[in-house]
Amino acid sequence: MNPSLLRGTGVALVTPFRNGPINYAAFAEMAERLILSQVNFLVPLGSTGEASTLSEAEKKQLLKLCIEINAGRKPIVAGLGGSNTRALKEHLQSFDYSAVDAIMISSPPYNKPTQEGLYAHFMQLAEASPKPILIYNIPSRTCSNLLPQTVLRLAEKGQEQFIGIKEASGNLTQIMNLLSQKPDNFLVLSGDDMLTLPLIACGADGVVSVMANALPDQFSSMVRYALNCEWEKARKIHNGLLPLNELLYREGNPAGIKGALEALGLCSRETRLPLLPLSDELFQKIEKEILKIAHHKA
Repeated sequence: MNPSLLRGTGVALVTPFRNGPINYAAFAEMAERLILSQVNFLVPLGSTGEASTLSEAEKKQLLKLCIEINAGRKPIVAGLGGSNTRALKEHLQSFDYSAVDAIMISSPPYNKPTQEGLYAHFMQLAEASPKPILIYNIPSRTCSNLLPQTVLRLAEKGQEQFIGIKEASGNLTQIMNLLSQKPDNFLVLSGDDMLTLPLIACGADGVVSVMANALPDQFSSMVRYALNCEWEKARKIHNGLLPLNELLYREGNPAGIKGALEALGLCSRETRLPLLPLSDELFQKIEKEILKIAHHKA
């Protein structure tokens, strides 16, 4: 695929639940809302989508629904993660990814591999993957950090295997080093909403956003302005979103964004164990902030 299709704002879709099972009707409505918004691409089955708590049957049904609702209107990047390289290879060869544009694969959690192990892991998956891979570096969840030299080795394999990285290390120096050395056609996307503006200023290509689930047009406008070097406009939106961003993560992700979505009447704040729903006290604070922002046009 053309990596430029993933430049801008992607959304890490939440998975809504209703008394245990997935609320597919709510998912369909939220997906349609995002497709009609200014966002550039969709990312179902990621950590924000609580994919680690979904069965294989649920993942298949959710991805199928996302593809059907989208009907080719926007690129879809399906999320995938796990600690077992062999099992992930088998999954890539058996799961139907024919209708998605790319697969976002997080570095393996728990194992704590070396950089050489991480490189070998991703190379093995690239050989098995039917679609280009968007690498996902999120050390806070995986306990392993893909360093720039490892990412650059993977990037040298070209866009047919690795089209870019979602970088959520939060380490600005690390990400700037990657940006200064990466190939032109290798995407670097922010994995932290509030680092998106400074990272675009340093050469990043966009974001895979959590907040855009609730505020797709506002967040997409900020990203678009930044990519167009309209810094004053981008900074104004960025600064307006800062108070909400801090609230969204006080009790973890996706508890916070699901609270925001409940405040907007889009889905309930229900999560699956071991995650707990947002507390009433924090929900009230998020509700007040999100409604204030939502009533102002970006």
